[in-house]
Amino acid sequence: MEQSTETKNVYDLIIVGAGPAGLGASIYASRYKMNHVVIGGQIGGQVTEASNIENWAGIESISGADLMNNFRKHAEKFGTEILTGLVDKAEKVGDNYRVSTDDGRHFEGKSIILALGMKSRKLDIPGEDALVGKGVSYCATCDAMFFRGKDVAVIGGGDAAATAALHLAEFANKVYMLYLKEGLFLEPTWQEKIKANPKIEMICCAKISHILGEAEGRVTGIAYDQEDGSQEKAVQGVFIEIGSVPGVALAHELGVKTDEQDYIIVDQKQETNVDMVYAAGDVTTGSNKFRQIITAVAEGAVAAGGIYKELKLGKKS
Repeated sequence: MEQSTETKNVYDLIIVGAGPAGLGASIYASRYKMNHVVIGGQIGGQVTEASNIENWAGIESISGADLMNNFRKHAEKFGTEILTGLVDKAEKVGDNYRVSTDDGRHFEGKSIILALGMKSRKLDIPGEDALVGKGVSYCATCDAMFFRGKDVAVIGGGDAAATAALHLAEFANKVYMLYLKEGLFLEPTWQEKIKANPKIEMICCAKISHILGEAEGRVTGIAYDQEDGSQEKAVQGVFIEIGSVPGVALAHELGVKTDEQDYIIVDQKQETNVDMVYAAGDVTTGSNKFRQIITAVAEGAVAAGGIYKELKLGKKS
């Protein structure tokens, strides 16, 4: 249920992030009868951008948007307060925590779950920033329809890149999938689907050096290096799928420890080094950094359970 006004009471729990981890935590928090609020910049998180999900137990195939809509409806069934907003500040206030959104709202709670998710990793090459929205994209599901009948490139060698390439092949004339040799780590199922699609051409050992654009600011191609020299490929779209990095600015504000890759360090209860601050989902060191929907939901559930035991039952472990 979307709320437009700020709630004045002190919550038992504030969940920052409304993806699988945040909504999973909310479902369990509701069952534990904890008064809580979920605040997220994008309800459903990055999963909503996935065109097809085939590894959610019990459902053979579903779009990310539909799956997360189911998550949201499930959470709302218990009366969960789900707010759209970008949390840009978190601080300790007395015995509680206060989080603030960029539109001036403030929320106070006895505990926090940081379900911050990930943000797209960039190539950091010439032409990338200047051509975002002009042919450069980080979301094939969002933008594939704009490249109907055109030639496009997908940069990356993982499952996300494969998913993007297959989705783009439904619209584009030709899809080039460029990857570094050491960066190819596709599940066998994805490899089979890529090889079986005549529109997709895989280009190995390609280090992208430049995204090319015309004077009026549209992508015209990509430049890349291989063992036999520099190459160029004429394309009208470039989709960057080289992974994600944790969004941990809020965690740092609270003094939460992260590892050398900036993932939030959690224990088996999903608790951080800061009292009553827990974390769940892709942003944590939990679940062997597997970064799957199923592990994100599980971590959210574990975090909610840990907070319930500590907050309501007075048990630290």
